[in-house]
Amino acid sequence: MLTPANIPTPCYLIYEDKLRANLRLISDVSKRSGAKIIMAFKANAVWRTFDIIGEYCRDFTASSLNELELGNTTLGGDAHSYCPAYTDSTIDSYIAGSTHITFNSLEQAKRFAPRALAAGVSTGLRVNPQCSVIDTDIYNPALPGSRFGVTADRIGATLPDYIEGLHFHALCESSSYDLEKVLDAFEQQFGHLLPQVKWVNMGGGHLMTRQGYDTGHLVSLLTSFRQRYPWLEVILEPGSAFTWRTGDLLASVVDVVENQGIKTAIIDASFACHMPDCLEMPYKPAISESVEPADGLPTYRIGGNSCLSGDFMGDWSFAEPLKQGDRLTFEDMNHYTTVKTTMFNGIAHPSIALARSNGEVEYLRQFDFSDYKSRMS
Repeated sequence: MLTPANIPTPCYLIYEDKLRANLRLISDVSKRSGAKIIMAFKANAVWRTFDIIGEYCRDFTASSLNELELGNTTLGGDAHSYCPAYTDSTIDSYIAGSTHITFNSLEQAKRFAPRALAAGVSTGLRVNPQCSVIDTDIYNPALPGSRFGVTADRIGATLPDYIEGLHFHALCESSSYDLEKVLDAFEQQFGHLLPQVKWVNMGGGHLMTRQGYDTGHLVSLLTSFRQRYPWLEVILEPGSAFTWRTGDLLASVVDVVENQGIKTAIIDASFACHMPDCLEMPYKPAISESVEPADGLPTYRIGGNSCLSGDFMGDWSFAEPLKQGDRLTFEDMNHYTTVKTTMFNGIAHPSIALARSNGEVEYLRQFDFSDYKSRMS
């Protein structure tokens, strides 16, 4: 019988109980605030867990035709599409598969929105409140010169009559107090347009399932906004919140090397291939088996099993020296991880498994050479 302790590594292990706890919280916020909260596939698209997610939420947001088809064939609820730029070859497929579609520029809206509206799809325009609350530039859509959204000076006093909604997205793993700042900027700049639309989409980045997040303040904020604009449907599309701290990456130490006094434990997984946000953001993930640093404790960098020189992070300390075969648990690897993985070097992709509430662990997917070969050509 597979258990978290004996399942072969590397493996992404998702926990049903933790996933359900997040989903219950999100559903509660939605009910208390009156806002519709939908799932964003850009953070997680492990569709074999959608049987669980679908018990709580069937509406979704897609940023590509692949995500759109995945949502329509697995969740089947309202389909909200947003793409930085649609093309003549993609727009008809977006329109056919969407209930809502948001355009990134006035030019794109003028070109495609009338066609979408005529097909019964509700049309929106992404706007940029120019309110920056994110410290990491690569994830900040409100940077000066951002390619995302239309600023208020470009719109003027009225919206085109083929726009039914407004969309803004300026958060990333943010608090309700960050939303409050952005919402204030949005109302100051775009409030005069709200009588002309049917819905407002407040985008993603609402990390309401993080410990310490003030969900009461979020509910109050959304309720107050809906009271000011009672004709508007309010939509949130958090990504990370759905699968925050619901899965880990299990790996094993395969060697320990030392150079210039630095010890590196090499694992059978890779930061570059399997935990790319750690290097991209960057951030240092928690390892369950590590301990607080102290004088005399064995301390290591952790190195990925790829030939990229920078495929390592550190340092972590452990109660005992690491050796071949020791298992390491990289925590919180079920959001913005599996969707970003690569097959660089042809390194074996971690399996994906689900720990069910009844204690059973089952494989959702195992990868082999055919996956690598078929992806390359």
